[in-house]
Amino acid sequence: MKEDLKQPQMKHELGLLDGTMLVAGSMIGSGIFIVSADITRNVGSAGWLIAVWLITGFMTLTAALSYGELSGMFPKAGGQYVYLKEAYNKLIGFLYGWSFFAVIQTGTIAAVGVAFSKFAAYLIHPLSEDNILLNFGFFKVSAAQVVSIVVILLLTFINTRGVKSGKIIQTTFTLTKLLSLFGLIVFGFIALDSDVWHLNWSNAWTLHQLNTDGSFTEYTTAAALGAIAASMVGSIFSSDAWNSVTFIAGEMKNPKRNVGLSLFFGTMIVTLIYVSANIVYTAVLPLHDIATADRDRVAVAASHVIFGQAGTVVIALMIMISTFGCNNGLIFAGARVYYTMAKDGLFFKKTGTLNKYAVPEFGLWIQALVASILCLSGKYGDLLDMISFVVVLFYVLTIFGIFRLRKLRPDAERPYRAFGYPVLPAVYILMGIAFCILLIIYKPNFTWPGLIIVLIGIPIYYFSQRNVKHEDQSLTVN
Repeated sequence: MKEDLKQPQMKHELGLLDGTMLVAGSMIGSGIFIVSADITRNVGSAGWLIAVWLITGFMTLTAALSYGELSGMFPKAGGQYVYLKEAYNKLIGFLYGWSFFAVIQTGTIAAVGVAFSKFAAYLIHPLSEDNILLNFGFFKVSAAQVVSIVVILLLTFINTRGVKSGKIIQTTFTLTKLLSLFGLIVFGFIALDSDVWHLNWSNAWTLHQLNTDGSFTEYTTAAALGAIAASMVGSIFSSDAWNSVTFIAGEMKNPKRNVGLSLFFGTMIVTLIYVSANIVYTAVLPLHDIATADRDRVAVAASHVIFGQAGTVVIALMIMISTFGCNNGLIFAGARVYYTMAKDGLFFKKTGTLNKYAVPEFGLWIQALVASILCLSGKYGDLLDMISFVVVLFYVLTIFGIFRLRKLRPDAERPYRAFGYPVLPAVYILMGIAFCILLIIYKPNFTWPGLIIVLIGIPIYYFSQRNVKHEDQSLTVN
């Protein structure tokens, strides 16, 4: 006990603004600037492009408002891992934590890092993914991959220096990107081209595939549902990480109040920005230009129309700021999950310790290692597909956990109650299940690997628990 008292403790240094900036900053990374190209190719119309973002926004807000109840009940580090453990059992909590470490958080960090490289290469061409630095035939390393890894390692180092370092970067970069996106939206509406607007919105609700040559391919009803699900892979990825603030509840001031409010304000701000930005895209670019933007850089193409050549450079810089700030939030929050798991005997013991700056340094570095490996292993789109399926699967389980906890612990303190309960949480669960089923059917190449990664956690869990029992028995004998 005396040794525990000497260990550094987490400091309550983060307020409501910090929490809101973490939510918004972790959500706004690269997706809003890129994924609308793929969505447009899938749905082929302006109305359905906006509808995909609205559906995603509704799901995100519903989930965030539902998590408010859970964050009030369990206001400590670990967030979603803690909610799943309390609502179900240690195994379900571990499967989330394992998936979080293996692909969800680390894969998102890698994907955002790759996106940073894409826009850095727009300004400095030698940093491009086309510039191969090492070629072993079966394995290639590009300049873009190296840049991604360097950014991840740099931000990890900064976050090992304490909460204040990460907080300053997060708030500064998030405010910068919010202002830049706001400027893009305002000037985009000013630059609205009535001919382009009329062309895009004259047949806005016909759902079909838009081919690169400008032709359309009609869908069957079943294929249309698959196209919507495939489109939402990008929008859900772009809206993910909203739950980052729940992971750092142990460092929030008044977490029972501020975590829930941060979830609401952060997700609302981002949802409004995302929908508005996509309306701007349809106001200045024909659908074909959105769908065929160079390397899917839709925001760069729109900025070129709005601001001229100088605007494309400015927006590329702003997107680099956005992805840099996003990865800071992801890196900052992620290690707190491993820290809490280690405290429960479900992760490497060393991740359950804090360094002299009161942060889980070992957890930060092993997270950086896995994210760096993922930077080398796959493409942006591959990570997107795998992450989106696993993420929604666990969101559904977590929100269903609210129903379980209402039944199992009816008298537990609930400073907040899930908004619209039971209707809105139930709607989210049904939409989430439909999304996952459609992805299994129409994108099996990436959804099955994601599911397999989750299931691999089962034998790992039982193996780790056997070792814990052996250790406990040894201590008892001694």
